[in-house]
Amino acid sequence: MKAIIIDDEQLALDYLEQLLLNITDLQIVGKYLDPFRGKEAIENNNVDIVFLDIQIPEINGIELAEQLLEMKPKLSIVFVTAFDNFAIKAFELNALDYILKPVRKERLLNTVERIKQKFPDQILGKSELLHICMFQQGIITDSSNNVLQLQWRTNKVLQLFLYLVHHRGTIISKAQLVELLWREYEPKKAFAQLYTAIYHIRKTLGAISNYISIKNISEGYLITLENVDVDVDRFENFIQTGVPISKDTIGEYERVLGLYKGEYLQGYDYLWAESERQRLQLLWVSTSLKIVNWYFSNHELERAVEIGFDIISRNPLVEEAYFLLMKIFASMNNRLFVHQQYQQLKEVLYKELNEEPNQSITYWYNQWKENRAI
Repeated sequence: MKAIIIDDEQLALDYLEQLLLNITDLQIVGKYLDPFRGKEAIENNNVDIVFLDIQIPEINGIELAEQLLEMKPKLSIVFVTAFDNFAIKAFELNALDYILKPVRKERLLNTVERIKQKFPDQILGKSELLHICMFQQGIITDSSNNVLQLQWRTNKVLQLFLYLVHHRGTIISKAQLVELLWREYEPKKAFAQLYTAIYHIRKTLGAISNYISIKNISEGYLITLENVDVDVDRFENFIQTGVPISKDTIGEYERVLGLYKGEYLQGYDYLWAESERQRLQLLWVSTSLKIVNWYFSNHELERAVEIGFDIISRNPLVEEAYFLLMKIFASMNNRLFVHQQYQQLKEVLYKELNEEPNQSITYWYNQWKENRAI
């Protein structure tokens, strides 16, 4: 493996170099007091590891690490710091690879071995298609539907990744991200937290960096997806084509609606996701109601009932779904189920909203009862 050292103290540079020269299969290709010259050398050479001091002049070491990973996502960075363990914990740097000054050979060996094991060379080829599932779980699967076991260091790192995917195709300013996730910190520390989180994301995505990458553009970040299918996009793009429901298209409508395995980022209590969650829920409900109507009008009543029950089980306040089920059961001469649907609707609306069913539904129900009594 090839390594570069960046530190603002000559003695520290020389000492770390001497230690590293005693480690087999590790080649020092450069050492730099000037962080910008070090950055240039890394950009122009094949480098596997960078040993980087955190406190260097002109640029914070964590910020420099973020810039280096922007250029080379597979780069392994080891922070070398004089901070004590308490300070490292306070800045949440314990999650990164780091060694404390004065550097000991045994600790250095452990770090190098951990890097070898943690970042294997095997990278998925771009011929494969990856899937990001934003409905329900927020997971990534391969073309065989196997879930990629990505280990997110903290919940905030995961939230940052999902937020960037949520805004895919849009540059999100660093200030906006800091305000979202670290508003309780003073600015310098908040931005350090952001750079650390971006570092973690890039490391976590290392094996699929050909597919998902984060670019540092101006004063913000842009997540780019290549050969990646997002279920939300497939779901919405098909529905918005406005293809009429017919015998030829009903199968595709069912497959697309099947992508909606649960609500958008279900289980994640993110305020920023709520409006999108509601919008997609309404889109699923309205499309599902159209499919129930189509099956009803084509006398495929069992399927119409099945989808109708699915709607009210997920969204108990959708009055139109109960109304459709009442009509379907009336056409099947199933009086008990008509009564049950109306009573269930009344109970749900009273309990949740303290309201009565829509007047048109009550009028239809009363008319139906009168006709049955004749």
